[in-house]
Amino acid sequence: MNRVRGAGGSDGPKKPGVVRRWMRRLFLWGVAFGVLILLVVGIAVAMASRSLPSFNELMESEVGQTIVVRARDGSEIVTLGPSPGDWLASGDIPKVMKDAMISVEDRRFRSHFGIDPIGLARAVWVAFHDDRRIAATSTISQQLARNVFLNNSRTIDRKLREAVLAMALEVKFSKEQILELYLNKVYFGGGAYGIDAASRKFFSHSARNLTVAEAAIIAGLVKAPSRYSPTADVQAAVKRANVVLAIMRQNGVLAASEAAAVDVSAVRLKQDEGQNSIRYFTDWALPQLDLLLPETFEPLEVWTTLDVGMQRAATAAIKANTPRDAQGALVSLDRDGAVLAMVGGTDYVSSNYNRAVNATRQPGSAWKLFVYLAALEAGYIPDDRVVDEPVTINGWSPRNSGGGYAGPIDVRTAFAYSKNTVAAQLGNEVGFGTVASMARRFGITTPINTLPSMVLGTSDVRVIDMTRAFAAVSARGTAIEPFGIVKVTTADGELLYSHKPTRAQQLVPDYVAAGIVDMLQTAVNIGTGKAAQIGRPVAGKTGTTSSNKDGWFLGFSSGITTGVWMGRDDAKAVPGLQGGAAPARAFAAYMRYAVAKRPVEKFDTDLKLPEWQLEPDDEALFGEPGDYYYVDEQGNLVDPNRRSDVPARPFPPEGEPSPSGQQNQPPPAASGDFLDRAIGASPEPSARAPDTAGDVTVRSGSRPQVSPP
Repeated sequence: MNRVRGAGGSDGPKKPGVVRRWMRRLFLWGVAFGVLILLVVGIAVAMASRSLPSFNELMESEVGQTIVVRARDGSEIVTLGPSPGDWLASGDIPKVMKDAMISVEDRRFRSHFGIDPIGLARAVWVAFHDDRRIAATSTISQQLARNVFLNNSRTIDRKLREAVLAMALEVKFSKEQILELYLNKVYFGGGAYGIDAASRKFFSHSARNLTVAEAAIIAGLVKAPSRYSPTADVQAAVKRANVVLAIMRQNGVLAASEAAAVDVSAVRLKQDEGQNSIRYFTDWALPQLDLLLPETFEPLEVWTTLDVGMQRAATAAIKANTPRDAQGALVSLDRDGAVLAMVGGTDYVSSNYNRAVNATRQPGSAWKLFVYLAALEAGYIPDDRVVDEPVTINGWSPRNSGGGYAGPIDVRTAFAYSKNTVAAQLGNEVGFGTVASMARRFGITTPINTLPSMVLGTSDVRVIDMTRAFAAVSARGTAIEPFGIVKVTTADGELLYSHKPTRAQQLVPDYVAAGIVDMLQTAVNIGTGKAAQIGRPVAGKTGTTSSNKDGWFLGFSSGITTGVWMGRDDAKAVPGLQGGAAPARAFAAYMRYAVAKRPVEKFDTDLKLPEWQLEPDDEALFGEPGDYYYVDEQGNLVDPNRRSDVPARPFPPEGEPSPSGQQNQPPPAASGDFLDRAIGASPEPSARAPDTAGDVTVRSGSRPQVSPP
């Protein structure tokens, strides 16, 4: 007998039951997975805690690494390592020091189990909400594990090991023991490991007698020892210490009245007499050991490229010539890229900020190196005629220093006297993107704008990058890679690293390099760089920015290339500062010493032009591939020796299809009026159309013409 169920029967789909069943399964799987993770972590923590050294063993373990730094002649120039300090037992450490450190580094230290889930969750939420990277959330236990057992690499594997070791420390030791180990081993800068070494270094007394203000200064150093060091930047140290005091007040470990009574700026600091400008070099070179060496904690000997005599001469040249209230920086490279001298400021003790490698400033007319390199590559030669006259490009009208115009002059003279209007016309003709690409090719690593005014050096650059570019010109257009470490050995003499020269890469053809050296030499002989003369051939270029905010001189002689910058850190004007004055004089003072024992070298400025620039017919385009460089679609340099798909000739004859199917044209240098001049014809002014990024108006005539010499 069939039974008929009504509409309210129970045979319909049971979707809610299916969803609940799958939710239950997912929950159970999640719980099982979580239990498995906890089990794995628990086993890892238990094994790690069993393998940890005892408290006494950790107390006696070495802190920091001793590094002996040697000059290029093998002499010892500095030894870096832990500063002397006593081990303070937990009961000897002032309570205010403990409170300050816990407040600023790990306010839930007393309650967590080695890692801080609340802090980590908040950091993830902030990163997700503000669309930025997860901020550092290392607890005191994690920092201790990293300082004692690991390195500072930012890999996931290292962070996981750090977390496991932190929990193992919590299992094996008490909170007071962990805090005691941390405060006696954490790095506070200047070779000071532990609060007692830091107190003696900065305040000339033991940490047993620290005041609230002094404890706040020391606690503030952990985040960035070099940035907040009171011997490097007092204002930064005071500002950071006041932040620490505010956090202590918020956490309730310091009463508001007590915090208000603290005057951090009144703390008397120990005068540091032991530093000198060599530290600018070591501060730049030694961090590279993390990339050059496998992880090691044994004592090292680092053999560098630094020449002690040249460093001393460079320091004296900067101090003697830098205007009052301004700063100066210098980088000097040998022909292979070895850093012979580096000065990052007028006084390392008052400021350890390395302006030679970290500061970015506008180069002014020194940037014209890249403008004229691009013009030479496009077919100009130093003897070509241009016109120094008013010009407007996309509404921008550059003016020359002094406001005058010379009229028809040759390219060499325009460069030597740093004519802004000519640089603007040339940059517009070859393309501002082409100038930017040239700068990139020669080692400029900072952002480059392609506005018309870029030809006058409005993009910020680093001293070491500009010096590298001029060194490449000195090397006849071959790329130069600055380096400061020659080799690294253990204290027993075992070789850990040895510098190997990079493969030579030609950045521009020889005739382009010869042409720019010709003009750089003229700039020193008769132009804006006359103050850089040293009694032997010198090639170089000055640079001065608007309102005299920056002054530059970069040049080379006898295989040594040196770049000098001067200006104020706050970018305010420096009265009378010009590249051809103080920077050029500092360059000359240093270079007289640097090249004194080297033979006099004359520059090769013979323009051996390629056939395509001398002959107008298609046969001239069949050159040797090795005579040219190659760039990809983005303008990046490609080494033809590393490519298997380099064409048999760099420029196929006109009309021959390219791989992309487009018609190939001769290089830009073989423009219409240039070829007409080569065969004696008289080109029309309009025959040579500019390759511009916008409209150009020359007020008293047409755009620059290439006229017969």
